[in-house]
Amino acid sequence: MPGGSIYVQPSDKYTGNSAQWWYEKLWREDAQNRRRSRYVKAGVGFVIGVAVALRFEAAAASVLIGVLVAALVAAGDWYLDWRAFHATAVWRGAKHGEAITARLLRRSLARHGYTVLDGRAVKGEASIDHLVIGPAGVWVVDNESWSPDTDINVYAGRLFFGEKYGSKYAQGLVRTAESFGDLLSRETGIPVTISPMLAVHCGLLPKGGVFVAEGLTVLKPRVAAKVIRAVPGRVYTDEQIELLTRTAAKELLKAAA
Repeated sequence: MPGGSIYVQPSDKYTGNSAQWWYEKLWREDAQNRRRSRYVKAGVGFVIGVAVALRFEAAAASVLIGVLVAALVAAGDWYLDWRAFHATAVWRGAKHGEAITARLLRRSLARHGYTVLDGRAVKGEASIDHLVIGPAGVWVVDNESWSPDTDINVYAGRLFFGEKYGSKYAQGLVRTAESFGDLLSRETGIPVTISPMLAVHCGLLPKGGVFVAEGLTVLKPRVAAKVIRAVPGRVYTDEQIELLTRTAAKELLKAAA
């Protein structure tokens, strides 16, 4: 990706503009090629539809079936293109990752007894985007986004964002989780260990969209609630969840938007 790829050397013609700007520019310029490709695919779909109709002795309806198959192929191709562009919305600045993750967490976890607090911080410490408190434990969830071709993975136990080590980021979020846990434990008398999560809105994650590296769970926002719900057992009672939530709302600073 011009201005953002870890595999392509920077070119002078991209200097002075952000990777996001070039991504959108090239996307718009490629619209005609995408349409041409869609027409070709639809044409192939039409031929296949007609052939299938003739194969099953439905000659009278062969043209109609061909048109229907062509329309389905074109619609499917358009949806895949739209989905690919939509997946970069947070990285491009068109949407806020915090709002997306907050909505996904509340939608999936509220009915299971979990509470979600957004934008919290310990004085003098880094802030986090979401604090999740529920029957199976407590989590902090942060949001980040990289260019679409950035490979985010774990190698030899170390976290990588493209060609860069992610250890500093992981250690910072782990320390923040520990600080939050210490504060809640001290103020409530309830032992609290917080698990840190990183929700990645744009970038290449391994198949399944989730992995663990250096004490940090890295995942796609859409699977965060699923991973939390999958934790077995019950750690906190309803009363403890309420106390932890009240204490967090009172003692943890509301991070600036």
